[in-house]
Amino acid sequence: MLYFAFLAFVISIFCTLLVRRIARKVNVLDRPDKSRKFHDRPVPLLGGVALFIAWWSVVAYLVFVQPVFGIEIIKGKLLAAFFASLIILVVGIADDIRGVSPWWRFFSTALAAAIAVAFGIGLDKITNPLGGVILLSSVLGNLVVFLWLMVVMFTTKISDGLDGLSTGVVLIGSLMIYFMTSSGKFYQPNVALLSLIFAAVCLGFLIFNFHPASIFLGESGSLLIGFILGVLSIISGSKLAIALLVIAVPALDVARVIFGRFRAQQPIFRGDRRHLHYRLLDFGLPEPLVVLLFYFLAALFGILGLLLQSGQKFVFLIMVFLGLAIVSIRFPELTSPYEKNK
Repeated sequence: MLYFAFLAFVISIFCTLLVRRIARKVNVLDRPDKSRKFHDRPVPLLGGVALFIAWWSVVAYLVFVQPVFGIEIIKGKLLAAFFASLIILVVGIADDIRGVSPWWRFFSTALAAAIAVAFGIGLDKITNPLGGVILLSSVLGNLVVFLWLMVVMFTTKISDGLDGLSTGVVLIGSLMIYFMTSSGKFYQPNVALLSLIFAAVCLGFLIFNFHPASIFLGESGSLLIGFILGVLSIISGSKLAIALLVIAVPALDVARVIFGRFRAQQPIFRGDRRHLHYRLLDFGLPEPLVVLLFYFLAALFGILGLLLQSGQKFVFLIMVFLGLAIVSIRFPELTSPYEKNK
């Protein structure tokens, strides 16, 4: 497994360097606006292209050239994920280059999730927090998968506001799925291999995406990494809880902000600085420290997810939700230094 992970890591670095150079040459850059984008120079976009090529080139080699660890068993699911992620990539590139309306981005993302579900990424049961499993009908199972993929994708997209934030959290999520599927209780060597490879791909990109970033994920990358993480959590035998724990803080923060916009009758997709990572920046914390804080919480919650039983995970998720809900109630009463100086 380590050989393939190292190969993915090297390919990711090479692809990132190449895409970064091309993006600069064709002037596909994210320019600072001193409102939500505080980087001190234009930064290349199209990071999703590098991730897409690195990830799918290694997966294609495993599927078609050297199948190992039973990778051929999930060939159909991987093909479904490939075509769905291709839609995400194409629309993301268009948005990085020329801009795409928020509703068109939402529609294309929903289409990708629907294609993944229609062509093999399914769910027939979930773990019952009280013990045993809950069997799902085909329609209900497909609906759960569709909603799950949308939640993870938009969490990684909207959370991609600081250098390396989304990439690092997804990397941690992939590692947690790897550890779980490598254990004797949930042993799935094919999914473990894929998770380790994806973590390696993210790590190769993160070298250039961490502060100060020399390349951004862009629309093509922020949605793509969420999609792949969501797919891995499903084909690993419905390990949604472990992935949800890893992304719990950014996911609930996204829900908090969207609810606030809806209550204020503001556009749901309009960007602002209400997100927790922006708030922490505005209160004076250095950007790398904020990102590392999110990494710590993701890793902590992920490790707890590995150690806790199903019922305990459910209780812990409720506790996290209540904790962030309390913070959300208090947050509107707080004014950051940024807002005082506006």
